[in-house]
Amino acid sequence: MIITVAFWFLLAILVYTYVGYALLLYAMVKIKRLFYSEKEKKKNVEYEPEVCLFVTAYNEKDFVRQKVENSFSLDYPKNKIQYLWITDGSDDGTPDLLKTWPQLEVHHLPERRGKMHAMNRGVEFVKAPIIIFSDTNTVLGTQSIREIVACFSNQETGCVAGEKRIVDKKTDAAAGAGEGLYWKYESWIKKMDAELNSAVGAVGELFAIRTELFEEVETDTLLDDFLISMRIAEKGYKIDYTPNAFAEETASLNVKEELKRKIRIAAGGVQTIFRLKGLLNPFKNGILTLQYLSHKVLRWTFAPLSLFLILPVNVAIVILENDKPGFQFYLYFLTLQLFMYLLAAFGWYFENRKLHYKWLFVPYYFVVINYTSIRGMIRFFKGKQTVTWEKSRRAD
Repeated sequence: MIITVAFWFLLAILVYTYVGYALLLYAMVKIKRLFYSEKEKKKNVEYEPEVCLFVTAYNEKDFVRQKVENSFSLDYPKNKIQYLWITDGSDDGTPDLLKTWPQLEVHHLPERRGKMHAMNRGVEFVKAPIIIFSDTNTVLGTQSIREIVACFSNQETGCVAGEKRIVDKKTDAAAGAGEGLYWKYESWIKKMDAELNSAVGAVGELFAIRTELFEEVETDTLLDDFLISMRIAEKGYKIDYTPNAFAEETASLNVKEELKRKIRIAAGGVQTIFRLKGLLNPFKNGILTLQYLSHKVLRWTFAPLSLFLILPVNVAIVILENDKPGFQFYLYFLTLQLFMYLLAAFGWYFENRKLHYKWLFVPYYFVVINYTSIRGMIRFFKGKQTVTWEKSRRAD
């Protein structure tokens, strides 16, 4: 009996986390639309404040020229953009290369103390009311700044999350196929979350905040983008989401490189849960608590554990309770699990082959990201995840 209850508990967590919440979110948004017009009508496309395009770079010499040229090509008055770069710790010539463009404001310290320390320090140089954070290795859509500032014309908006896009190729290996499909699904969830109430966090590739809302963040923070954005939401402001402001980058070079990145993110997720304990109070935060629990907390903690526990629990039920009513369901479900792991093994075997049928890599990528969540939890509790890390290599 206990093992059966455990099975259904684990299954409920998995179904709700990866399918149920998306369906619930879709239903709630549909209901809201019946009574409330879309918030796009609140945006003033003629709103044109000064902005600071803020980039932190550590040894990014190979990407500097592409990023600078992309920054200058954005459709927004150049006299209203402060181009701010913080290059602390870089010793590959990044600061010197950046200083060849007089339009850029470059600040550098020789010590490498992590991205969050550089961000805290860099905000002191910001002169604009809106900060737009972006990574060096990403290319922004031409209309990104205009799309972002239009969202800030709504005074309830404290943060705006842009969309992260993985460069789509006709054929992809496991890392590219899995990451691309994952971010398409994630972007849809963000869009629905924002329309219902507030997006749950932002990605460092492209997000913006009101400068006045920035508060110095602990320098050992691993997920700076998520923590900064969610602390603003905790204050009662909304995190808007605009897919028309996007940052493109290539996928991880391979699954090994993706593992490094995902393990760090998972460790940061656990750290974030401890630092955002207030968001777990629904009496204070209302529906934001449900969104945060469903979209992030479950994915970072209980869902990965459930995925790998449900298989041995299912096996135990089939062995020990084969004379009980409903036995056929458990047998069929075990067969389904084994088939999915077989597909994951197929993806692992062909992980470096580029295939047209990208969906064949989905089971493998799904297993990998849940595995990295567990690795990340272990690393966090062992205190082995440092604030500085080796960057994951990206595909060409």
